[in-house]
Amino acid sequence: MATVTFSAADDLLYAYLAGEIDHDAAQNLRIQLDDALLTRTPSTLVLDLGGVGFMDSSGVGLILGRQRCARSLGGTLRIQHAPEQLRRVLQLAGIACADEPGREGQEE
Repeated sequence: MATVTFSAADDLLYAYLAGEIDHDAAQNLRIQLDDALLTRTPSTLVLDLGGVGFMDSSGVGLILGRQRCARSLGGTLRIQHAPEQLRRVLQLAGIACADEPGREGQEE
C-alpha cells in the first residue's frame, strides 16, 4: 500500500510518496497525482521518493506518465530523495534524480 501527501510552496507542488509502489498502488497514486496536477497546475511537480521502500515497473510508468502530464501543462517534474535501490531502477529507465551528485537543481 502506497500513500501520497501534498504540500505547496511558491509554484512548486511537492508529492511525498511512501510505501510500496506496485501495479495496484500505482493506479491509485496516478489518480491522486493527476488530480493534484490538474487542479493546481504547478510549474514543477516534485516527487519525493524518500518514503518508498519498493517500486516495480508500474512505478517507473507512473513517474514517466506524470512527467508527460506535467509537460503537457507547461510544467516540469523533479525527483528527489530516492533511496539508492530506487535510484538504480530510475537510472536504468533514463530518469534522473535532482539530488544525484552532479545533477543538483536539474529538472526533468
